[in-house]
Parts: sequence; structure tokens; C-alpha cells
Amino acid sequence: MAGIRRIPADQPLGGTRAARHAACVQTVLDHRSALAAEQDAFAALAADAPADLPVPACGSWTAEVLVRHLAAVHRWAALAIRTDADADLPDMRPPWRATTAADYGTAAGELRTALADPARPCVTLDGPGTAAWWARRQVHETLVHRLDLTAALGVPAPVDPAVAADCVAEVVDTMQPRQVRLGRMAPPTGGLRLTAPSGSWSLGPAPVAEVAGAEVDLALLLWRRMPLDDERLAVTGDRAAAAALLAEPVVP
Repeated sequence: MAGIRRIPADQPLGGTRAARHAACVQTVLDHRSALAAEQDAFAALAADAPADLPVPACGSWTAEVLVRHLAAVHRWAALAIRTDADADLPDMRPPWRATTAADYGTAAGELRTALADPARPCVTLDGPGTAAWWARRQVHETLVHRLDLTAALGVPAPVDPAVAADCVAEVVDTMQPRQVRLGRMAPPTGGLRLTAPSGSWSLGPAPVAEVAGAEVDLALLLWRRMPLDDERLAVTGDRAAAAALLAEPVVP
């Protein structure tokens, strides 16, 4: 499914821009295959989850609401893939209104069909792009919500480290910069190095702190599913600055 080129992450905090770039983990991920695997795993969990099961990671949502949400997001992404690259993003409300939790398998299939040609030009959250952009986005939308559901069910949550690594990378290279661009957060004044066994990423400018952990734990941290003081994470450098940056809306 994927390969990771391991790059040493021993450059000092606040190193040169070139050094920080070199420290980023490089992944080669088949996003469509990863998406199919995540969708299948999510569907299996959803089949076993009581409709009224609370999902604490999603606030007041139940399992039924979460499954309906992901099904509607898949349909919305499929609609975006069919939308001209220079057009506006489609309205999310029609897919939501037309979707129930029971529709998840059908909605997942609709998205896979829409992604048949990854090079197809279409609109994305970042403007004109291709269907491949949505394949990556939907992998991580599905991964995070699968982990939400496994936590609610109290069952093991195996995660491909390469998929989790790309989830971290997507926040760094796409989601957080978009949040700044949309005015949802101010440009950070101090950066954060995120280090996993496979490599590292720099969130923001020159790092003043570092958080080390498994790829999946770093992904959960960035998506506000794991606190900075979790014992699975090791923090060095300016902890207060790290906490302040992570308190910002680095993801939607």
C-alpha cells in the first residue's frame, strides 16, 4: 500500500529552512487503496456499533450521527470530484439531507467510483486540483473517524504507520496553512517539530519545541483526539509554546 523513506530527524530545533524541509518524512502512498481499506474497516465497526452509542471524540454525537456524517462527506467529495475545477465547492447540505447512516456502504462506493481517474480536474478545498486531492483528504477523514469509533467501542485500532504519517503530513502541508489562509488562526510565531519513527515534520516556522511519538499518536494530537500531556508523547523544548500552537485551530 505504501512505502516510507526514513529520513533522520536529528537536526537542531530552529535549523535552516533546507534542513527543516529535509527532515520531513517522505511517503509514497496509494491513497485509493488506503481509502478502500479504511472504508471497509469503518463499515465493519459501524455494523457492530449500537446506533445510540456515544462517541466522545465527536462531542454529543452518537455512532449513528457519525456514520451518517461520514457517508454524507463521501457523497459531497464525490460531488466535488464531478465539479469543474474553476467552479465553487458544492453545497454540503443536499448530500447531508439525502443521506442516512444505513447509506454508508453505498456512499463509500460512490466515492470510489468518482475516484476512478485520479487525474480528473475538479474543485478542491484548495481551489482547482484533481481527484487525487480528494482521495488523500478522504483517507484521513475516514481514518480519524474510524479511530473515533474504535475508541467509543473500546476495541483495538490497528493503523498502517504510513497512512498515519501521511495524516500528519496533510495537516502540516495542507490543513494548517489553509486555516491561516482562511483567517481561522493567526500565522504561528513559533513552530513545532513532530517526530515519529519514520521521520519528522515542522508545523509552522522554526521549531521551538518537539513532540515525539508514534505516527498515529501524532495524528491524534493534531486532530485534537489526544492531549499533549498523554504519556505516549514526549515533549522537549518550549512546552508552553507547543501547547499554545496546538490550542489554535490547526485543523477545521
